[in-house]
Amino acid sequence: MAFLQDLLDRSKQLNQTPDHQVDLACHGPNKKYKYVHHRLVIPNLPAPLHYFNFFSMIGQPNVPILCNPDAIHTDALDTAIVMCSTSPHMVGQLNHYSIQKECHFENCNFNFHAREQLSSTFPEFHFTRQDDELSVDLKIRAIELVTHFTQIRFSLADYWSIPCWCEGTIQYKNQCYQIESLGSFEYARSFKFPYLPLAFLTYQMINLNQNRQIILVQVRDSFNQIIQSRIYYKDLESQQTQMLDEKVMFKVHRVYPAVTTPNGQKMYLPREFEWNCESKDKLRVSIRGQSRGDFKFGLGAGYVGSFYYQIKINDQEENGEGGYIEYVDCRALRFQELTKEEKILSNMTNPVPFLIKK
Repeated sequence: MAFLQDLLDRSKQLNQTPDHQVDLACHGPNKKYKYVHHRLVIPNLPAPLHYFNFFSMIGQPNVPILCNPDAIHTDALDTAIVMCSTSPHMVGQLNHYSIQKECHFENCNFNFHAREQLSSTFPEFHFTRQDDELSVDLKIRAIELVTHFTQIRFSLADYWSIPCWCEGTIQYKNQCYQIESLGSFEYARSFKFPYLPLAFLTYQMINLNQNRQIILVQVRDSFNQIIQSRIYYKDLESQQTQMLDEKVMFKVHRVYPAVTTPNGQKMYLPREFEWNCESKDKLRVSIRGQSRGDFKFGLGAGYVGSFYYQIKINDQEENGEGGYIEYVDCRALRFQELTKEEKILSNMTNPVPFLIKK
């Protein structure tokens, strides 16, 4: 399975050759690419914000973790979903639009019902959102330190990430906050696959001291097999990035009571969790996270929120309050509700132990 995955997905090879020149496409849906996705994340913002995210899914793919059937009022290819959120309580973080009637995409300019607007002339971007609850006006300058989450052969799909410097304002209700912070801008496009059985996703991000950033990703299929488990460590001062993908261990130690999404999916959200990894070149990463409990629905089929963390990279330790987390779990409950005895068996057969319900 891993061999087949590496054969189809070139992202590992591209991340290991950082000088490789690549065209960072950024356009709307077309005849070949029916699905387009944007993500802008700014973690480690001051209280009460803690984080900001902008997530768009243009077209609804037949992928459990990405699809929100409750938002489809016409058809899947005519549906665009946009989520914008920050840590305080919100009710209007998720909006869905008819692409034909309410959106306009041209070149690198994306307008979602005049509420959210993203325009770019690479490497400069401008994102605005006009809303009574959460308004945003951010200038975004991309930093050319590219990582690849996915790069499917024959140009069937690609998904890239690039750090960026964000300046502007975020207004939550009547309070306006000036933002100058490191974030991440991401773009994905995909051919219309008939079905991809991706059932679990966690995506997490932390900004570190000395202009460093760490992104953690794990994806599993509907049979609970790991598709991808990676840590991306970016040092902007040295202009270097490392991808760690061997023995990347993710464990959830405690969960909140089960929630049921608007689509009827039952899932457990993490309360306490950890990551551990030691690379071949002896880079050691250890992270302990405690959720703030501010999860909001709208990230595909799941949730976003923030967490407190204690991180150790080799001998350097940092603590913080603004870690960013996305969490989507569409697996069958038998995979979500492991007993202690089942965990022991899971450790014997799967090098990345997972969730224990207590």
